[in-house]
Amino acid sequence: MSTDLLQLARAVAVEAGDLAAARRREGVEVAATKSSIVDVVTAADREVEELIRARIAEARPYDGVLGEEGGATGGTSGVTWVVDPIDGTVNYLYGIPHYAVSIALVEGDPDPATWTALVGVVYNPASGELYTATRGGGALLGDHPIRVADPVPLEQALIGTGFAYDAELRGQQGAVAARMLPSVRDIRRFGTASIDLTSVAAGRLNAFYERTLNPWDHAAGALIAEEAGALVKGLGDAHPSREFLIAGHPDVVRPLEELLVELGV
Repeated sequence: MSTDLLQLARAVAVEAGDLAAARRREGVEVAATKSSIVDVVTAADREVEELIRARIAEARPYDGVLGEEGGATGGTSGVTWVVDPIDGTVNYLYGIPHYAVSIALVEGDPDPATWTALVGVVYNPASGELYTATRGGGALLGDHPIRVADPVPLEQALIGTGFAYDAELRGQQGAVAARMLPSVRDIRRFGTASIDLTSVAAGRLNAFYERTLNPWDHAAGALIAEEAGALVKGLGDAHPSREFLIAGHPDVVRPLEELLVELGV
């Protein structure tokens, strides 16, 4: 069953990513803003999500869908597809080849605090990299298994992060990152949370943390990271949420979380 679902998610993600790439080549403009003037949506975001929803409805008409652009559509099967049609929209808008289609299938209510992720796919059409995972089945980049990087002392750890759209909160996050810098190898801010999580899975980052992520930002990437050996969690004993998400090798996550709490993340 999981294999069939993964094959569906892979096929839909690649088709959707190819459409996004085609629209990028044609030229992209802002169609609207959402939470702030810098939180943008393009016509391609909407078109790509419509394609994903149509393909899921054809293959799995009784499943629910939670999408960034179209909101929640209830189903009766007990599973929900959690979709970010173009994660990293600002990168996409500027022609930076670092954006992704993110598709996860979760069991239970579409809430990160309670769901069980079954399948995750993150596809960057600009690079052609396709990350996949099934629960209990491991994580892959293309056809090759991936694992998190071996643990290192915090001062040798490369840390990924991201910043909120709200200007005041972004300033606070920047201040925390600045105070963190002397304690780590360096930081990276790529602008696409799903790829940040898969970068942890592939050993390209030692850890990643961010606040204000939505469920569709991390649903697929979190499963891929977990299946690659990462610990993905919220603050303390909490599940990942808009309040906080951190991911990485457990022996890196624990001291990094302690440092971030000390710095007032």
